[in-house]
Amino acid sequence: MSNTSKFDPGLWAVVPIKNFGHAKERLAGILTTSERQSLFTAMLEDVLQTLSQCPALTGIVLVTREPQAQLLGQRYGARSLIEQANLGHTAASTLGARALAADKGTSMLQLPADLPLVNPDDINALILAHGNGPAITLAPSRDHRGSNAVLCTPPDLLPLQFGDDSFKPHLAASRALNIEPAVVERPGLALDIDTPDDLVALLATPSATRAYDYLRSSGIDKRLIDQRDS
Repeated sequence: MSNTSKFDPGLWAVVPIKNFGHAKERLAGILTTSERQSLFTAMLEDVLQTLSQCPALTGIVLVTREPQAQLLGQRYGARSLIEQANLGHTAASTLGARALAADKGTSMLQLPADLPLVNPDDINALILAHGNGPAITLAPSRDHRGSNAVLCTPPDLLPLQFGDDSFKPHLAASRALNIEPAVVERPGLALDIDTPDDLVALLATPSATRAYDYLRSSGIDKRLIDQRDS
């Protein structure tokens, strides 16, 4: 999709994706570059499959420069909005929000690519909690520090600021707009994968996901156990 393509009215999922070569660098102490890329690809496909099963979504937009992500997205009917440079999660998400707002997009669901346990019921819970616009709905990470999903009507309503401690700033920014955000807490939305402890948490929750299967089939699960026991 070119940066001038048009959006139909409705709720669009926006998934920012960095180049695969830089994926999950915080796991570099335990996973090789190839393993991190394979894990990230598996998680991205888990997220795309979930989003593609949600009829309430008008469509999916990947904000990325990564050709492999664009090809994978096509298998799930996702469009790609091409970044001019890799400027980070916040910049990519903001680019998606502004592109939707500048056209006909009514609402944006910003979702990261590293939520392997997210399922259609989680997405529906976000939508059900969301009020009539202007409205903001947030899903915190399991430590209540990060924001693992942001639903906005209109798409560019909330100034986005992602990072390890984005949940409280997003709450404050919402209230500065005189909007009390809805907060949705669900296990599938809470577990994003950034650290070895996150991998352990994923392995402790057996699931029919590509990410879980990859950790088991690659032997990474046993390596994690050995390292924790040593």
